Amino acid sequence: MIDRTAVRNNANYLRNVRPIDPEEIAEYIEGAPHPAVVRETLREEAFDLRLREREDGAFVPVEESPVDPPGWAPEALPEAYAFAVEDLLVREYGANWHRGESGDELRERVRRLKTDYLYENEVEYDRVAALGYAIYHLPAYYATVGYVLDDLTENGLLDRTLRVLDVGAGVGGPALGLHDYLPDDAVVDYHAVEPSAATDVLDRLLEETGRNFRTTVHEATAEAFLGLDEGEEADPATDDPFDLVLFGNVLSELADPVAVADAALDALAPDGSLVAFAPADRNTAIGLRRVERALVAGDGDGAGPGRDAEIYSPALRLWPDAIPSDPGWSFDVAADLAVPPFQRRLDEATARGETDEPGEFVNVDVQFAYSILRRDGTRRVDVEASAERCARMAGSERHVTDRVNLLAVKLSHDLSEGDNALYRVGDGSQATDHYLVCTRETALNRDLREAGYGSVVFVENGLVLWNEDEGAYNVVVDDETVVDLVAP
Repeated sequence: MIDRTAVRNNANYLRNVRPIDPEEIAEYIEGAPHPAVVRETLREEAFDLRLREREDGAFVPVEESPVDPPGWAPEALPEAYAFAVEDLLVREYGANWHRGESGDELRERVRRLKTDYLYENEVEYDRVAALGYAIYHLPAYYATVGYVLDDLTENGLLDRTLRVLDVGAGVGGPALGLHDYLPDDAVVDYHAVEPSAATDVLDRLLEETGRNFRTTVHEATAEAFLGLDEGEEADPATDDPFDLVLFGNVLSELADPVAVADAALDALAPDGSLVAFAPADRNTAIGLRRVERALVAGDGDGAGPGRDAEIYSPALRLWPDAIPSDPGWSFDVAADLAVPPFQRRLDEATARGETDEPGEFVNVDVQFAYSILRRDGTRRVDVEASAERCARMAGSERHVTDRVNLLAVKLSHDLSEGDNALYRVGDGSQATDHYLVCTRETALNRDLREAGYGSVVFVENGLVLWNEDEGAYNVVVDDETVVDLVAP
């Protein structure tokens, strides 16, 4: 057995002198171990030593600076990942996997997955379901994680050495997106928790990751891994805290998502982030917001916000003593991806009637609800409302037909169908849905349209109206209204 302490000591000595060569270190270790053994030991110790392995096999220190925003805007699922999915399909069914009985089986399983998500049925993942899931969901889930992580990197809150827990990793969409989002000089200790047959697909896709993205797959339930199952201890992998905990499109599938997410918060480093995202449909998006509110509000015990975690983004609470109680259906939208070859093949081989439209098995829309929570109280923007300047959305009933000032978080893109622009907003106090309706854009209110999702805007002189049909408040933005971007 190699002397790990000696390897570490030599690496620490050489790190500030020259690149660390395993062959050189082998000469200084008692017993003269083979350089390949030293290299593997360095790989295993690299995260703790803040070392990354170069293409030439030497190890160098990881930069101390945080990850910069990479300008994430994928146009397609990378070819290497698309090839890996097709490789799995060909192995399972042969070159004509998209035709005949195998194609019919995969299409039936994708239809069932879509129905189960829509009606919140329990989803079971056998091997066929996992392959169907990869075909239909992998591209969009790959893209989603990067857009969410932008909220953290814009404030320098992702280190170049990251210990990551991916709860319900599925077939690997979030993992691959994280891998490609991070710079080449990052070092990642990645732990996936996935109890289903999806691990067969996950293992194959993780083969496409780089040498400094060290992966461990735990074939366990989230409850068992985090020690929530009665009589079971938490996995030893939870002993060291995680810098990033991901819940990618999985909260809606857990029996008690609040308990699992709460346990994951306990496994988080003090300056770490819990990142959860979900499909944009009403049920899953509202469910995600419900989990967020339970954690932040201290399980509804009346103690007020901030007891267990703070919302970093996007649904900021601009009134520090307020708790929202509206449904909270909010989601972001990014550019569509190109249709990957495996989706096109499955869709084109579908038997259709004269009135059936193509595209049933194409899914390249990138639309998602998300939440980032932190234990250290950090928020994406440090902005609070003032009673001297603003009305609370919780009090909108008293202001119907009045003009008021509001501080608001923009929580949607334009939801109109070509008429007056319509944006969902919140301030963290709202009990009912609120929308800003722009009936006339001017130079003084143009910031409303130009502000991005999650931005904070100040609305001066907006007209409050009650929309009986929608059961919501519309705040009219017209030529008497000024909208200023407070925080992008």
